[in-house]
Amino acid sequence: MSKPSHIPVLVQEVVTLLDPKPNNILVDATVGLGGHAIKLLERLGAQGRLIGIDQDEQALQSAREYLKQYQDRLVLVRGNFRNLIQLVPSDIGSQGVDGILIDLGVSSLQLDEPTRGFSFLHNAPLDMRMDAGGSDLTAADIVNQANFTELVRILQEFGEEPKAENIVKRILEFRKRRPITTTFDLVEVVGGRPGKIHPATRVFQALRIATNQELQALSEVLPQAIELLRSGGKLAVISFHSLEDRIVKNFFKNQATGGRIKLLSKKAIAPSWEERKRNPRSRSAKLRIVEKI
Repeated sequence: MSKPSHIPVLVQEVVTLLDPKPNNILVDATVGLGGHAIKLLERLGAQGRLIGIDQDEQALQSAREYLKQYQDRLVLVRGNFRNLIQLVPSDIGSQGVDGILIDLGVSSLQLDEPTRGFSFLHNAPLDMRMDAGGSDLTAADIVNQANFTELVRILQEFGEEPKAENIVKRILEFRKRRPITTTFDLVEVVGGRPGKIHPATRVFQALRIATNQELQALSEVLPQAIELLRSGGKLAVISFHSLEDRIVKNFFKNQATGGRIKLLSKKAIAPSWEERKRNPRSRSAKLRIVEKI
């Protein structure tokens, strides 16, 4: 069994709080390379089941290999979690499930694969699609076709980029000469001196979110997850930036006020200092977990 290169965050906290039992049915809606799933599967018995969902076929292939010792209790499904209820097999979904995990992080498989275009550290086509075989819209399409107002909105709303207007002006000037087709093209346009945070960080985040409609998908999956849970079932969500966490926090607050769920932690749970030191990519992670009443 090969070890996945992606280091999952808050694993112990997820397992402890979801507290899976041997006969439980669980859903990992972003199974990725299987880092969380393997720890959950270890707690499931022969009658337990874990449905692993991911829109990235490459990730599913890796997870299938990594989790093969548990194949008798594992179902892997390709799709976007925004269609959660449709993706869970009907014979399982009709019973309800005992726990759901949604990890909103971009996996190391995607970040570290130069051809995917997620990282400004590698020169690659400006793609950024999490489901490379699905949507036709790439980040390059957005950068080269959107008008000034739309690009400013994307950078401000999805990247919280304070220099959005100036960056977009440079994008439009660059487009007059030739299309922006690679990650390094975009880095050149953004400009600025690398500091504690690379000047292109917020721009790349904004375009990735826009390309994959990430915030819309998150807003769509949360009510489906609550519906899919049995009474007493738990939903855990790991977010990585304030835009995601705000959506999760407000949804949970409204559902708790309406009496559908109870919050299992008053505040978001962050990684320990030891975990942040061991895995710097975990530093912005926040875990929120609720139980259906």
